[in-house]
Amino acid sequence: MAVDEKTYDTLTKGCVESLPEGELAKKLEQAGKEGRPVRVKLGVDPTAPDIHLGHTVVLTKLRQFQDAGHKAVLIIGDYTARIGDPSGVSKTRPRLSAETIEENARTYQDQAWKVLDRDPQKLEVRRNSEWLEPLRLPDIFKLMSATTVARILERDDFEKRFRNNQPISMLEFLYPLLQGYDSVAVEADVELGGTDQKFNMLMGRVIQEYYGKPSQVVLTNEILPGTDGVERMSKSTGNYIGVDEPPEEMFGKVMSIPDSVMITYYRLLTSRTPAEIDELERGLGNGSLHPRDQKASLARELTARFHGEEAAAAAEQRFNEVFREGRLSTAEDLVECRLEPGDDEDGSVYLPKLLQRWFGLSRSEARRRIQQGGISIDGERVTSEMVPSGSLDGATIKAGKSTRYHGLIKA
Repeated sequence: MAVDEKTYDTLTKGCVESLPEGELAKKLEQAGKEGRPVRVKLGVDPTAPDIHLGHTVVLTKLRQFQDAGHKAVLIIGDYTARIGDPSGVSKTRPRLSAETIEENARTYQDQAWKVLDRDPQKLEVRRNSEWLEPLRLPDIFKLMSATTVARILERDDFEKRFRNNQPISMLEFLYPLLQGYDSVAVEADVELGGTDQKFNMLMGRVIQEYYGKPSQVVLTNEILPGTDGVERMSKSTGNYIGVDEPPEEMFGKVMSIPDSVMITYYRLLTSRTPAEIDELERGLGNGSLHPRDQKASLARELTARFHGEEAAAAAEQRFNEVFREGRLSTAEDLVECRLEPGDDEDGSVYLPKLLQRWFGLSRSEARRRIQQGGISIDGERVTSEMVPSGSLDGATIKAGKSTRYHGLIKA
């Protein structure tokens, strides 16, 4: 199962680093000689109930390995979720209940099926409680002997928190070791993750070597920017596109992304080859391709991927009616957006936060539009960033000529 250049380009598309350099090709060639698929690991902790397009970047990469004939090993971190991955956070995470973790795990797995091939020959789904829960204290001692405190403190987030006298629990120190032990348990040849996972995945190589196993190749993937085009996609910042969002919402949110990040979305979320993406980028650069047409193509492809061709076509038609032709006449044209717990601040809501979540605007852009009179509620221009929450009950909001209306209800 030796890899050809085109397949290799596809497998590394959107990857920031392949470590150690040159090892991926060797792994693929060796597996081909042995007549077996490469085992490609992706671990996900079910710390939230839903996934968004940012999560699907590594899931898409995992699918590409499946399509190339390799075995995806999806690890549901029901045990490590009890600790919480400290990657990229500035304080100790709150611990989740077992019931919450189990419910999140079911939802996450159901949504992952929208990306992965469920053929048992191409997919192995494991829960790391299978091998982590039986560990006894001597086993933990052995695992902790694989590295040093100094090595763990090399992590950027740990180093910063240590320097700023912020708490770091011993459980968080243990997390990279447990993730590395996952690689031992499933005999991973390759591990996928975002750039924020680099330390943990490299620690997996250390743990595998310590237990006498071949060390995995580490592939770090780009982090998908959110609909604001600046910050990483995240529910906490409101700049996300959920995989379970209605087709019209998904299509509209993709159309709202800045032109500057469109190529990144194509590269990380679609099946276009590197050559096709290069051609697309040249066309956008020299003006032979119109950005709006290519963004519509992207929105149609992503919506069809998660909802089907028919739903994508209907979403595009509705988008064109509302945004290009200015048609909006019936209650059916309203898109419901709920206020979430925490939005209400003593009877008022911070409007830029809502505009960021519902329209994909950055908060600075939302503030600018408010200042310029570009935001209206039930036809009345908004002049303040704080508005009474009661004024949104059953109201419609408009943010400029090219944005949709929303029917609003209280949480």
